[in-house]
Amino acid sequence: MRSDFKIPVSVVIPTKNEEAGILECLASVKAFEQVIVVDSESPDRTQPLSRSAGAEVVNYHWDGAYPKKKQWCLDNLDLRHDWVLFIDGDERPSAALVSAIREAARTGKIDEFGAFDLDLDYHFLGRPLRHGHQVVKRALVHRRRTVFPELGDLGAPGMGEQEGHYQPTVDGAVGRLPGRLVHDDPDPFATWVARHNRYSDWEAYLQEHPQLAHQIQRLRSSRARRYRDTPFKPLAFFLYSYVLRRGFLDGAAGFHYAVAHSFYFWMISVKRREARNLPPAGTIDVDATPRVIDVDRFTKEVK
Repeated sequence: MRSDFKIPVSVVIPTKNEEAGILECLASVKAFEQVIVVDSESPDRTQPLSRSAGAEVVNYHWDGAYPKKKQWCLDNLDLRHDWVLFIDGDERPSAALVSAIREAARTGKIDEFGAFDLDLDYHFLGRPLRHGHQVVKRALVHRRRTVFPELGDLGAPGMGEQEGHYQPTVDGAVGRLPGRLVHDDPDPFATWVARHNRYSDWEAYLQEHPQLAHQIQRLRSSRARRYRDTPFKPLAFFLYSYVLRRGFLDGAAGFHYAVAHSFYFWMISVKRREARNLPPAGTIDVDATPRVIDVDRFTKEVK
C-alpha cells in the first residue's frame, strides 16, 4: 500500500476553546482523507490554528433545538465518506487505531458494521491511567446507519448543544477495533471540575424525570445500566475503580481520579436531593410566617 494512501473516513472534531490541544489532535489524523473542525464560535485561536493545519473549519451556532451538535454534523456537513470518526479536540487516535481503521477500510470489513466502540486511553493529571475505570466511546460511525436520538432533554441543564452521556442507536452490528483513542486534556484540573459540575446538573435532572431517564438508560452500556441504582454509589465507584480495578497501580493519578469521579457521583446525588426539596417554580409557601419589618425603627437604626 502506498505511504500516501488516505483513509476514506471523514474525521469530525467538535470544538469549543480547544487551542491548547487542537494542533496535536489534527497532527494525529493526517492519514485520513477528510478532516473537519466544527467549532462553536470559540473566542480563542481554535479556528485559525485549525485552518493553518489544513483542516476544513465550519462555524457552528446552536439554535436551542434538535438536532444537537453531532447529529447536526451527520445531517449537514459536506461529508465525502459514509464513515465518520468523531473525536474531541483533546483526543487523538493512537497509531495502532489508525492502522486498524486503515486495514478495515482497505479490506471492506468496516462495512460489516454500523458503528465501532473504541477504548479510551484516558489521561488524568498528565498521566495515562492503565487501570481503574475504563471508558468506551462509540466514535466511529456510519452516517446513514447511526442516529443520536431526540430524547426530550432540551430543557435539561448542563449539556446545551452537546448530546448527553449515552450511545447513539445503530442499524447493524457494533464492532470493536484494536488500538485506543487517547484522551489527554491539557486544561487544568479546575476545568475538569467545572465541566463535571455541569454534567452533574444534567444527570440529576434526568434522574428526577423517570420517563427521560428510562429512554437514556436504554442507550447506555450494560455496565452503566447495572450500576445506575447501586447503593452508596460514590463509595461503590471508588472501591470499584481504585481497589477492584486496581487503580492504585496508577499511583497518585489513579487515586485522584477515583476520588474525583466519586465526587462527581456525590454531586449528582446531592443535586437530586436538593431538587426534591425545592418547591415547584412559581409557587409560594403560604404556610411560611411572613417577616414584618418595622420601617420606622429600621430607618432610625440606619441613621
